[in-house]
Amino acid sequence: MRQFISVWLMTLLVGTVAIGSGESATAADDYDYDLVHSSVSFKARHLGISWIHGRFNDVAGKFSLDREDPSKSTFELTIKVDSVDTANKARDEHLRQPDYFDTKQYPTIEFKSTSTKVIKGGFEVTGDFTMHGTTKKVTLVLMGGKEHDFKKVKRVAFSTELSLKRSDFGFDKNAIGPIGDEALIIIDCEGVRNS
Repeated sequence: MRQFISVWLMTLLVGTVAIGSGESATAADDYDYDLVHSSVSFKARHLGISWIHGRFNDVAGKFSLDREDPSKSTFELTIKVDSVDTANKARDEHLRQPDYFDTKQYPTIEFKSTSTKVIKGGFEVTGDFTMHGTTKKVTLVLMGGKEHDFKKVKRVAFSTELSLKRSDFGFDKNAIGPIGDEALIIIDCEGVRNS
């Protein structure tokens, strides 16, 4: 899940730096996660022979992009795990139980950046990633960053994919069951800022 969150901030930064090069530099720009035009989805192996696809429907975030010094940019993302949606009501309810996400005890997945670095075609964002009661330092790669101004609303977008093992975040390896330990996370994100 590390790349999924970082790619969001990185792309936003790329777009801001590219567009800001012809303008006078100002303070950092603040963006809000646009839930309507963004998605956090995932897929995991079932019995090692097929893929189960799902998404989280309740996601919020904010980020601050510094045009003069991207290393000062920050990014935060919060996912309400109870909003897991695999298009199967019974499976979704099982995923909320203690042997999977345990949403009553661990209601959110969160990322908060601690540093940002410019790389070719994007950025690397390092931060604290918390899931299932375990926090790990992760580095995410954000690619993209095209900015669009429509009806006085500035938008910046990015995409990323990453793989993670649930067993690295406190899930019981012996209770993981028929859905595999490793999951692929896909994030497509738009951030919005009023002019």
